[in-house]
Amino acid sequence: MEDKFSIRVNVADRYYPLRIDRKDEEHIRKAAKLINDKIMQYKQRYTDKDVQDFLAMVALQYVIKLLEQENKNDTAPILNAVKELNDKLDTVLSEEV
Repeated sequence: MEDKFSIRVNVADRYYPLRIDRKDEEHIRKAAKLINDKIMQYKQRYTDKDVQDFLAMVALQYVIKLLEQENKNDTAPILNAVKELNDKLDTVLSEEV
């Protein structure tokens, strides 16, 4: 049996109904809080903008962080370096035999 239930999440002073797995509730609420906190920071800094501008800036900021994190987790350069070292070792070892 699925363990789904409905919640209402407040993002930028609007409520959104979601049907989620119970195990995801904490992450969803934390994500909404982070968004709202960041919007509040922008509201305090830029009084001549509207909520749409703040949402766009928050989205941009978090996607940039996501992309940076993905780049940190990219193991391809490391694997290529290990392969090159391995090839060099094979060459050196085969020359000695």
